[in-house]
Amino acid sequence: MTTKQKSGILLLLLLLCSNISFSQQQQHDPKALKAWQDQKYSLFIHYGIYSVLGGVWEGKEISKGLSEQIQAHAGIYSDTYASVAKRFNPKDWNADTIVSLAKKAGMRSIVITSKHHDGFCMFKTATTDFNVVDATPFKRDILKELSDACKRGGLRFGLYFSLIDWHYPQASPISSSNSDYITPEHVQYNKKQITELLSNYGPISELWFDMGSQNAAESKELRDLVHKLQPDCMIGSRIGNDMGDFNVMGDNQEPDYAIGVPWQSPASFFDDTWGYRSWQDRGSEAVKTKEKLTSLIRVVSRGGNFLLNIGPKGDGSVVGFEKDILLNIGKWLDKNGEAIYSTDADPFHVSFKWGSLTSKPNQLYLHVMSHPENGQIVLPGLKGKIKSIGVLGEKNQKISFIQNNQEFKINVPASINPDKEFKVIKITFANGFSVPPANVIKIPADGLNVNAAAPTNGHGINLNSHNAFKHYSSSGIDYNTRFQSTVKESWTLQPLKNAGYKPVIYYSAQEKGKTIDLEINGKVNSLTFTDGKAIPIKQQGSLNWGPIYLSDSQWTGIEGFPGQVKNIDPNQAWGNGKLTWTKKADWKNNEKYTLAADRSSAVYVLQEITATEDQPFLAGMTSTDGLVVVLNGETLAIHNNPFKENQWNDLILLPLKKGKNQLLLKIYNGYQKKIDLGIDTTQPQELFSKELPAISLEKGKYYPFSWQLHQPNSPHSTLGLSNVSLVLPEN
Repeated sequence: MTTKQKSGILLLLLLLCSNISFSQQQQHDPKALKAWQDQKYSLFIHYGIYSVLGGVWEGKEISKGLSEQIQAHAGIYSDTYASVAKRFNPKDWNADTIVSLAKKAGMRSIVITSKHHDGFCMFKTATTDFNVVDATPFKRDILKELSDACKRGGLRFGLYFSLIDWHYPQASPISSSNSDYITPEHVQYNKKQITELLSNYGPISELWFDMGSQNAAESKELRDLVHKLQPDCMIGSRIGNDMGDFNVMGDNQEPDYAIGVPWQSPASFFDDTWGYRSWQDRGSEAVKTKEKLTSLIRVVSRGGNFLLNIGPKGDGSVVGFEKDILLNIGKWLDKNGEAIYSTDADPFHVSFKWGSLTSKPNQLYLHVMSHPENGQIVLPGLKGKIKSIGVLGEKNQKISFIQNNQEFKINVPASINPDKEFKVIKITFANGFSVPPANVIKIPADGLNVNAAAPTNGHGINLNSHNAFKHYSSSGIDYNTRFQSTVKESWTLQPLKNAGYKPVIYYSAQEKGKTIDLEINGKVNSLTFTDGKAIPIKQQGSLNWGPIYLSDSQWTGIEGFPGQVKNIDPNQAWGNGKLTWTKKADWKNNEKYTLAADRSSAVYVLQEITATEDQPFLAGMTSTDGLVVVLNGETLAIHNNPFKENQWNDLILLPLKKGKNQLLLKIYNGYQKKIDLGIDTTQPQELFSKELPAISLEKGKYYPFSWQLHQPNSPHSTLGLSNVSLVLPEN
């Protein structure tokens, strides 16, 4: 039994003894989740006493950091900052005006800061007098007024809530990362405030937690509290420990990959601040309108919700520049809204230079955002009987097209000029449509593919993480330890002849005991990695492990590298010339080393492996709070330390190629004072195999294959199946 397995069992026993269960998250009402997803476009509001300051302290523009965090970035004493509340008297605040603006902008809900990091509550609370009613001359409950106005205006109402609090005496002090521990006293304090918010302000569509670093039990307690008080309230992923109902992307992040869970992209008008900044250079209204409309379309086309922020002034008024842009987008939505609201993601799995697509069961919406090449839009493999095709909002605009078995071509009329306006072409089908599936792997008629790195070192279609279409989410204990998790992997096989196959699945000791939902030929069955037959990995040749190089320590999160990850020269500076590699002459494989480390830091390990033949090899890896394994530029594995164990040990199957291979490791420390690391080459070179029922595949048809974890603790949990292969030898 590995160290990880032992510590995991011990932790499970402790949790059971304390009546805390981390089994699969209780599922919310699917209707509530769909109602949240159908919103597509919402207003975010950052408003607090920091708005009075407008990014200025003692007459100086504070350019460091975000203006809503000016207390930290300007170094303001807590009592001095608290006195700013006496200046908060927003006479121009009008909740109905805010709701009216959001509706004209085409937004379907409003999310406002109930409490930001400074701890100031924009609502009446019994927990502290540091709130808008008791500490300001305004003496009105901002949240109550906005909640009531949303109800009158037919908008849904959501709340932002900071898990860290710089005002609460028993909380962790201000830090550079904001991923601070939540003390036991602070946990109870937060729970009391959340109880007030979910009890006194009507239906809450979503609770948008932010920052802090809770343990898994605390995140689950908070999740359970929210769903107990308001079962239909959707929880953002920044609650931590993968306990969110939907995944919140990084600030202003628009993913260009498939996300397998509900998700949202939070965006600000300016990257440098969310709260009001009086001296902000706002630029061109036309340019900013195009920028934010582009983001809205892209996010919705990829299946997400777009949450666009404004930062009202201290007097409660909305900055004219931001208001005008919202209204501009609203005018576009008046004409094109059906291509945004209640739509599905782009069904194609290729990108288009001319723009983006959204869809409904019988419609495709083509958002033309750039001039198409040769004035034509080509949609490969689109099939379906066309009922009509036209431009939204322009009944008399005719569009010609050509349809055949290979593609669908649209001749874009000259009246569509994306430099002036983004127009939408609507295609309506009589009985639905189909597009080619993702990741089609063709099985040739003259025999099966040969993959020398397959566990059998022989013939067979080898389905694994290297050739999978990946469905992502984001996993993490807190904001700084999150990483792009893989929640599902899929393939589509297309045989070029009729044939039967006898699938065999291979796994390593790392995956023993895991259960997956395995889809083969469209049928899903649960499969547990137990009772497999031990299969030695045939050694094709010899391996030579070169010297170990170590980089400097660097403040970072788990994801990302400071420099290139392929063909690294250890004799040259790395990471924009800021990092260097040191040859550890006294270090060797099969030993573990411990280095002193700050929180939120990482070291990088580089080693060259020379193989005389293509050769899979199982290597052990020791890490602390996070590990990224990269071989020849390809990421093989990434994970954090979800239960904050002292040390983590992995088995990683390295698909070594003939010649020189470069192994790069990123070893991360999030919560300890040290980093443990090591590469073990003495692991047993064996996999385990399980034969599966035979299948028959017909020539030319598409057959879906996929796997995902069976009843995972969270829909955001990463698969961790980089060592697993499904091989289909022909009968």
